[in-house]
Amino acid sequence: MSSLQVYAPLLALGTWMTLKLALLSLLLSLMLGLLGAGAKLSTSRAARWLAQLYTTLIRGVPDLVLMLLIFYGLQTWLGQLADRLGWDYVEIDAFGAGVMTLGFIYGAYFAETFRGAIMAVPSGQLEAARAYGLSPAQYFWRVLFPQMMRFALPGLGNNWLVLLKATSLVSIIGLAELVKAASDAGKSSYQLFFFLVLAAFIYLLIACVSSVLLQGLERRFAAGFERGGR
Repeated sequence: MSSLQVYAPLLALGTWMTLKLALLSLLLSLMLGLLGAGAKLSTSRAARWLAQLYTTLIRGVPDLVLMLLIFYGLQTWLGQLADRLGWDYVEIDAFGAGVMTLGFIYGAYFAETFRGAIMAVPSGQLEAARAYGLSPAQYFWRVLFPQMMRFALPGLGNNWLVLLKATSLVSIIGLAELVKAASDAGKSSYQLFFFLVLAAFIYLLIACVSSVLLQGLERRFAAGFERGGR
C-alpha cells in the first residue's frame, strides 16, 4: 500500500479542518468588517478612533504574534477569572482560538474594503432612500448592500484567498489542519517534500474553486450595471 493511500484519511481530515476554520473565520471577519466600516464612517469621534486603532494594530503586529497572544494570553486571563469566580478551569481549544484570531485579524482588512465600497456608492442614494421613507435597515439591505457588494467583491475575494492561506499558521498552536496533517504524514513516511507539494496542490484547488464562485457572485451583483459604468 502506498504512502498516499495510508495517509489519505489524515489529509482529508486536515483539509476539512482547514475549510471549517477558513469559513468560520470568514464569517467572523465579515461581521467585524461591517462593524469596523460603519465605525470608520460614523459621526462619532470615539467610534472612528476605536476603528482606526483596531486597523492600525492589525497592520502593525504580525499575524503569528497575534495568534499566540490570543491563544496563550486569553487562556491565562480566563484561567485567572475562573479562579476568582470559583468556576471550573476554562480552556480555549486550538480551533476556537484560530477562528477568533483569524476573524479578528482579517476583520480589519475587510473593514477597509467595506469602507471603500460604501464610499463608492453615490451619496444621492441615501437622500433618495430617505425621500421614499425607508428605514435604516431597509436602506442598508435594499439600496446600499447590493451596490456596495459590487465594489467590495474584488477586494473581499483577495482577502478570502489570503485568509485561506493564513489558516496554515494555526498549526503552530497544535490544530491538525492541512499543513500539520501533511507535515505529520511526510515525517512518518519520510516523504515530506511529496506531502507538502500535495498540500500546496490542495490549497491551489480550493483557491481555484473559490475564484470561480467569486466570479459568479461578481456577475450577479453587477447585473443591471454596465461594466465600468456608474
